Amino acid sequence: MTRWERAIAIARVPEATGEAEAALILDRHLRPRSTGEPHVVPERIEERLDRRVTEYYEWRVDRIPLPGGRQGVVCYFRDISKAVMAYDHLRAAIIGLDLKPGTRIDKVELCERLALGRFHLVGHDWGGPTAFALACAMPDSVRTLSILDVTIPGIGPDISQGGRRWHHAFHMTPELPEALVQGREREYLGWFYREFCWQRDAIEPADVDEYVRCYGRPGGLSAGFGYYRSLPQDKADNAAILESGFRLPMPVLALGGARTEARGRAMEPLESLRQIAPDVRGFEIADCGHFIPEERPALLADHLLRFFAR
Repeated sequence: MTRWERAIAIARVPEATGEAEAALILDRHLRPRSTGEPHVVPERIEERLDRRVTEYYEWRVDRIPLPGGRQGVVCYFRDISKAVMAYDHLRAAIIGLDLKPGTRIDKVELCERLALGRFHLVGHDWGGPTAFALACAMPDSVRTLSILDVTIPGIGPDISQGGRRWHHAFHMTPELPEALVQGREREYLGWFYREFCWQRDAIEPADVDEYVRCYGRPGGLSAGFGYYRSLPQDKADNAAILESGFRLPMPVLALGGARTEARGRAMEPLESLRQIAPDVRGFEIADCGHFIPEERPALLADHLLRFFAR
């Protein structure tokens, strides 16, 4: 677009908008056309006073091909209220289930509600202990279990690495982390997304934006810190399961990032799972820190698919 065409486009925006805001609106549409990167607007919440309901929206600008080899843009605007409500209902269902390992779930299991049947289960970071708990609670439904760069609290190598993962103790402290991090989520979380990656650009700015959006919601930080605050109980529960003689009956895969300087756990996940799974295999992912799915996605997908097909 020439400078003259740009001036005309800005002039066509309603005068009340203001030239600076008009230029910003125009850039939101021009940037996707020139770079191919979509412009995604964070979730927007509207209070509908006429209907006394809360509605949720999102919109994005994408580049599209036009005749003659030209490029254009298209703006998608979606009402995501039903999706948000479905997510909230699903979250409520998860919270309503007792997924502690070694206990029996008396309610209809979440996976049965979703009609999954038997399924492959993969968990990274805190998703690992969560997946482990689910596999213990309903072992007949889990075909395989894959744990990525985390140990099981209370089983094998210390999940906090004897204090070397300094943030564990900090996050376990009541109230203080929220007081210090709230309003500074991007700076605080961004440090982890950089320092825990060997592939430094693996977690892109758009990903960080989404993390910040979620953790910036009311209660978001406390929900995340809650994983750490439950560690003493989780360790006791898992140790009791190990001592009971229970063993995971499904095949287990345990992977760790090889670059320990980027907080990869190397062989620790395998050492942990070996104590409670007779059919377990594992190894290190080369040139990778903690964030295996983001740093080596293609390699991870290949390993998982081969494991699922065994």
